[in-house]
Amino acid sequence: MSRPQHASFDKKKVVAENRRARYDYAVEDIFEAGIALTGTEVKSLRFGEGSIAESYAEVKDGEIWLINSNIPEFSHGNRFNHEPKRPRKLLLREREINKMFGAVARQGMTLVPLSVYFNSRGRAKVELAIARGRKAHDKREHEREKDWKKEQGRLLRQHG
Repeated sequence: MSRPQHASFDKKKVVAENRRARYDYAVEDIFEAGIALTGTEVKSLRFGEGSIAESYAEVKDGEIWLINSNIPEFSHGNRFNHEPKRPRKLLLREREINKMFGAVARQGMTLVPLSVYFNSRGRAKVELAIARGRKAHDKREHEREKDWKKEQGRLLRQHG
């Protein structure tokens, strides 16, 4: 029996955010995944360093890996320091991995990290989305729709 999913994840300290992802992709489903990190990577993240702007996730051998994420070397880490752009394993349940694998293989979806954060227990987590890429005309249409929703809210507040 699995634990119930929260409507929004418990984010205490957001370290890195991929703001462009929601513009470039139409987000279908969102998952919370743990990250397998070394000690110096955790220390670097706690200092607020790290970037997921150009990163993505892929399924390899029944595991999900975060590719091209940048966690800079820890300033006080000596010879035990980590490699900044190494692939990092994401920790998910098997059912979630199978769902992501099916979406990527059959439906042509992409796994996009939305943010890296620490939860209330102090664990580093990644907010991972199954998303469909938007074309240029889709992006323009989405912007128009968003502007219209904002304008509707403004009109309702004025006249409602």
